[in-house]
Amino acid sequence: MKINFQETTDDLLKRINIHDRFGSRNIDEWMLEVIDLKPGIKILDVGCGAGKQCFSYHKYLKGLAEITGTDVSEELLSQARLENEKFENSITFIPLDFNQPFELPENHFDFESCCFAIYYAQDIPFTIAEMHRVLKPGGRLFTTGPMPQNKAVFYDIIREATGKTIPPMPGSSRYSTEIYNSIEDLFSKVELHIFENPLTFDSAEPFIDYTRASLSEDRKLWNSFFATHDEFEIIMSQISAVAANRIKRDGKLVMTKVVGGILATK
Repeated sequence: MKINFQETTDDLLKRINIHDRFGSRNIDEWMLEVIDLKPGIKILDVGCGAGKQCFSYHKYLKGLAEITGTDVSEELLSQARLENEKFENSITFIPLDFNQPFELPENHFDFESCCFAIYYAQDIPFTIAEMHRVLKPGGRLFTTGPMPQNKAVFYDIIREATGKTIPPMPGSSRYSTEIYNSIEDLFSKVELHIFENPLTFDSAEPFIDYTRASLSEDRKLWNSFFATHDEFEIIMSQISAVAANRIKRDGKLVMTKVVGGILATK
C-alpha cells in the first residue's frame, strides 16, 4: 500500500512540543523503561526524523553506544545533524528509505527502533524483514504506533464539526494488526506494551495548533475533507468552534494519546 505522506520539521516539532507541555506522562521515560538499554551496544533508529530518539538514547547511555539514525527526509536529517553538533557529532545520521533494501550489513545491530513511522511503509512484511535482517541473533526491535483508541476526542470533534466519516489512518488502522502480525511472523518473542498520556487543554488554542499540525502532516490522507487552502481554513474554523464549545461546557478538553510499543527479540 503506497501512502502519500511527507512529514515536515515544523509540524513534527510542534506536535512534540504540545505533547510535552500538556501531557501528564513522558513517553521517552516510558520507552527507556520498557527497552532497558545497556551500554556498549550498537543502535539503529529507522525513521529517526529530527533525531529525538537517538538523542534520548545517547543521554540515557551517557554516550556509551554506537548510534545510527536514518530517515528518508533530508529536511529532518538536516535538523538532526544540527542538533548533533551539541553532542560533538557522536551520532551518525544517514539517509535511508525503508521501502528499499537497507544498505546496511546483516546481523549487525544489537537494538533497533522505529518510532511513529513504520505504518507509512508501502510493504510492511518487506520493511519488517529488512529490520530483522540487520539485527544480530538475539537483537531486539522496538517500534511504536497509535492504537485504535488513540486520541478519540480528536476524531470525535472533527466528525462533529464536519459531519464526515474519518478516513482510515495508517497508524491506528495498521499498527496493532498488520504490523504486529508481521513482526510476530519473523521474531522469536513479541511483547505489546501500552502507553496512555492524557493531554489536558484549558483553552482551545493549543488543541487547534495540534489539530492544524496533524491535518497538515497527513493532508493527503484527508483529501475527502479538503482540497484547497480555503477549504482547509473553513474546516479549521468549524473544528475551533466545536472545541471551544466543549471547553466552555466541560471546563477542559482531554485528548488521550494511546500508543502501543512492540518489543520483539530476533
